[in-house]
Amino acid sequence: MSFIPASGGAPRWPDVPACYGWLSLDRRGNWALRGERVEHAGLIRFLNQHYRRDEAGNWLVDNGPQKVYVALEYTPWVLRLDTDGSPSTHTGSPAGEVRAALLDDEGNALLDTRAGIGLVDDRDLAVFLSDCRTSSGETAEEDALMAVMAGAGDVWWNGLPLRYVARAEMPSRFGYVPAPAA
Repeated sequence: MSFIPASGGAPRWPDVPACYGWLSLDRRGNWALRGERVEHAGLIRFLNQHYRRDEAGNWLVDNGPQKVYVALEYTPWVLRLDTDGSPSTHTGSPAGEVRAALLDDEGNALLDTRAGIGLVDDRDLAVFLSDCRTSSGETAEEDALMAVMAGAGDVWWNGLPLRYVARAEMPSRFGYVPAPAA
């Protein structure tokens, strides 16, 4: 693609419409194009490298001059827990410092990190739960976790209190748009 000269001779990208409804991110950090899971390693790498947030809270991938908006199954980031317990994003980058540990009304574990809010990948829930402790230091059992989901628990994850959050409140609370539209 060549640049189109703008007034004054400076090159600029051609005007192309933004794309909605084509690209999505599932709750395990998999990309899908028009509902078909992306398997091509090069395309996944491209999507991961160009994934970003705009000023309105939409998540998108820059495809040259075109913005391809991403429909999110849940949060903008899907987090995997590394062997040392630190989270990494679905793009393979470290998520950074964890500011809050959350449990929603559906039993999903979420972490508010320097990168932003992310859903803990369900394949890492056993590891996440094994690090949940009561204030007395014992492993948090199901009743303690259910109490957190009721808004009254005393469970800690890696030194942070595990707090309740309603799934329906997530987008407004953390400033993201799950289904961008034109």
